[in-house]
Amino acid sequence: MGKSMASHLMTAGYPLVVYSRTKEKAKELVEKGAYWAPTPKEVAEKATVIFTMVGYPADVEEVYLGENGLIQHGGSGSYFIDMTTSAPSLAVKIYQEAKKRGIHAIDAPVSGGDVGAREAKLSIMAGGDSEAFEAVRPILAYLGTNIVYQGKPGSGQHTKMCNQIAIASNMIGVCEAIIYAEKAGLDPETVLQSISTGAAGSWSLSNLAPRMLNGNFEPGFYIKHFIKDMKIAIDEAEQMGMEVPGLALAKSLYDQLAEKGEENSGTQALYKYWKD
Repeated sequence: MGKSMASHLMTAGYPLVVYSRTKEKAKELVEKGAYWAPTPKEVAEKATVIFTMVGYPADVEEVYLGENGLIQHGGSGSYFIDMTTSAPSLAVKIYQEAKKRGIHAIDAPVSGGDVGAREAKLSIMAGGDSEAFEAVRPILAYLGTNIVYQGKPGSGQHTKMCNQIAIASNMIGVCEAIIYAEKAGLDPETVLQSISTGAAGSWSLSNLAPRMLNGNFEPGFYIKHFIKDMKIAIDEAEQMGMEVPGLALAKSLYDQLAEKGEENSGTQALYKYWKD
């Protein structure tokens, strides 16, 4: 996703400084003219608007708050936009530390997967100061089509938790519907023609169910990262005194798939829970 998003910014004419833990993953961007930085520190020293998208909250913390992190080496007036799905409390911590140095920090996780990133049609949910959000909105418009300011720091991450909660139970429904169609002797592709545009329609039904039927379990979004997101949401819900039985069930099913070695498959591999 990050490579597609960075490419859109280059196409828009922005000079790009890139960093990734595995340099090879940025090779295509470097060949197009991006400058390779060996550490987040150098990115912070060379760029004034910085987007991050990494794996886990621990990675976010290291990139932002570590010894060679962005905040310690960023310039006053810079804008830091974290698009990782991470913990709301960490987003608040980053905002507070950045503000001490005159840096604008925005939590702006996204939804839409690899297709949304490739087509620049991501849904972007942002938290932070409204003035900072408005300042970077024109750049965000090169990455997504549904860009919504949600409120104070951490609000973007809380909104992404709502997104993941909705997807989790929906994925169970999508898989069960497809398996049911198969067991009933129906052509599941024909079934999709009927149900994907009706009241049962969803992004997952339209985009991921066909992948299931084609045996394509390559990751648009990794199971291991979805499990991470669900754990964050469950932890946040517990802190608010809320029960999330649908989310808990979905996580338990994905946990079982991960234990079978499917952690690097796409989330549509939940289909295998019934097939294997």
